[in-house]
Amino acid sequence: MSGEITFDDFERVDIRIGTIIEVMAFPEARKPAWKLKIDFGPEIGVKKSSAQITVHYGEQDLLGRQVMAVVNFPPRQIGPFRSEVLTLGFADEKGDIVLAMPERAVPNGRKLM
Repeated sequence: MSGEITFDDFERVDIRIGTIIEVMAFPEARKPAWKLKIDFGPEIGVKKSSAQITVHYGEQDLLGRQVMAVVNFPPRQIGPFRSEVLTLGFADEKGDIVLAMPERAVPNGRKLM
């Protein structure tokens, strides 16, 4: 377990829900990954993310799926691609990522409470 943080620290991390609207191959990535476009609703808009989730998810598995992402990190350059949000997931027993998703649909852009 990591060190304790305050509630104020937690509130500074802006985790939102969005719907994947486009999935593209990312052959330039060092580790297998998808390039995603995620719609976070009118307040935030569409953002790009690189996600190493190719083991459990194909393109058709991802299109239209809602995912959780941190939207207030600075953009990160990953090879030729600029990732704007961090798509969240958990490592399974083999270290492959399983997406963090809501149990049912919620409006895009809603913040994790």
